[in-house]
Amino acid sequence: MQGKRTDLALEAHELWRQGAREDALNGVHTETQSCHGCTVTAVSITDAAAARALGKPRGRYLTLDLAAFRAQEDGALERSAQALSEQLRTLWEGPIRCALVVGLGNAAMTPDAIGPLTLRHVLVTRHIHGTPPFSSLASVSALAPGVSGGTGMEAVEVLRGAVRAVQPDVVVAVDALAARALSRVCSTVQLSDTGIVPGSGVGNDRRALNRETLGVPVIAVGVPTVVDAATLTRDILEEAGTSVDDPSALHTDSAGVMVTPRDIDAQVRRLSRLVGYGLDLALHPLDFQTVCALLG
Repeated sequence: MQGKRTDLALEAHELWRQGAREDALNGVHTETQSCHGCTVTAVSITDAAAARALGKPRGRYLTLDLAAFRAQEDGALERSAQALSEQLRTLWEGPIRCALVVGLGNAAMTPDAIGPLTLRHVLVTRHIHGTPPFSSLASVSALAPGVSGGTGMEAVEVLRGAVRAVQPDVVVAVDALAARALSRVCSTVQLSDTGIVPGSGVGNDRRALNRETLGVPVIAVGVPTVVDAATLTRDILEEAGTSVDDPSALHTDSAGVMVTPRDIDAQVRRLSRLVGYGLDLALHPLDFQTVCALLG
C-alpha cells in the first residue's frame, strides 16, 4: 500500500484503489449508510487474497464518521453513542449475557490512553448481576491489562486468565489506532469482528487478541489518535505535486515519530466518554439519559 501506514480498513482499501487504479477488489465489499446522523462505511473482507492485498484479517470493519461529535454540535454525543451501540450490535454473535470490556494502551501516554479512560464510562455490573433492580442488565466486567513494560506480561497473557474466570460471551477491546489522514484523527471509530493487535496505533505491536488466542469472539473498537509522520509527509508532498523517489528514506528519518492534535488530551477524554456510553447502550437495556445519570 505504497508504504503508507494505517490501521483503518477503509483507508487501506482507498490506498489499494489508488495504487491499483481500480475501483473493485475481489473479496472486498463496501457499503455506506447513515445511522443517527453518522456516516457508517462497512468494509467486508471475505477471502485470503483480499486480506493480503489490504494487510487486514478477513472480517467486517465498520467506520463511523464522528464529524458532528468533533464539532461539538448539540446532541451529537447522544446521537453518536446511539450509532455506535447499534453498529456494535450488528457484530454480536447472538444475545450478550456476559461481556468483558478491555481497555488497552498506556494511561500515562495521552494518545494511547483511550482504552483505559473508556473504562471509567463503562457500567460494570458483574458484582451485582442478578440482584434487584439490576437483574435485566448484562454481566459486564472491565479490565485494563496495562503495558508489558509495566507488568512484565503481554495483554493476551493477562486476558487469558480473565476469560477463564469470567467466561464471557464476547471480549470488547478498546485501543488507539493510527490513521493515514489527519481528517480522520479523533473523528472516526472503527469497529471490527477480527480482534486487535495491542499497541499497533503507536507502533508497538504485541500479540493479537482474537478468537484464536482467547477462545471467544473479540470485537475491536479502535479510535485513531495519531498519524505516522512519514505517511503524513508523503501525502503532503504528493498533494504539492512532488514525487517521492525513495519512500524508505522518509521512514528512516522519522522512525517512531507520530503526529497528534495539540488538544489530544481533551479529545481523548471526550472520545473515551463516547465509546464508553456506546458500549453501555449496546450491552444493557438502558436509554441514554439513564446511562448519563448512572455514570455522570
